[in-house]
Amino acid sequence: MTPKPDVPQQLAAPGHALDAALAHLDTRRSVPFMRLQEPAPDSATLLRLLASATRVPDHGIREPFRFVTLRGDARRVFGERLAARHREADADASESVIAKDLDRYLHAPLIVVLVAQLGPDPKIPEQERLLSAGCTGFALLQAAQAAGFGGCWLTGWAAYDREVASMLGLDAHEHVIGFIHLGTPSQDIPERRRPDPAALLSEWTP
Repeated sequence: MTPKPDVPQQLAAPGHALDAALAHLDTRRSVPFMRLQEPAPDSATLLRLLASATRVPDHGIREPFRFVTLRGDARRVFGERLAARHREADADASESVIAKDLDRYLHAPLIVVLVAQLGPDPKIPEQERLLSAGCTGFALLQAAQAAGFGGCWLTGWAAYDREVASMLGLDAHEHVIGFIHLGTPSQDIPERRRPDPAALLSEWTP
């Protein structure tokens, strides 16, 4: 019987499908939101990307996630309302900090708000549902890059403020777990140091 080739042998074969797939994964990187410009995925393209992004581990098939988009002038209005909310919550907030609220959502042409739905569930722990929702964010970034776009996943104070959640139409059991900024990179993003997998891996032995 011919032994099954191991991964290094597969990777050594030029043009192998696994080589191409891993090469795509190995080039994933975040693009700073200030380096994202038009075009962004249009509505049809975004739906196609989400079809891939929602193929995630989902114990109990709860689908504990949904998405809210901000495009066009809605980004400016959202920033203005964030700034007003920030002033309301912190009267001592500096104008430079408030200016960041006004500016943050004006660079990338598309913002996808990632929402985790974490209502009471007698069978599936909240942590598992939160992780499932989080997987969709990473998968969306992967799908967007595969389609020629760039993106980054941000949070900030607005992700944890219930007034902001209400502003976005979220129910009490729903939580913002990310603002995913999408667009086309305006420049190449340099590589950074990555973890050494050998330093992270251990084997349990009884």
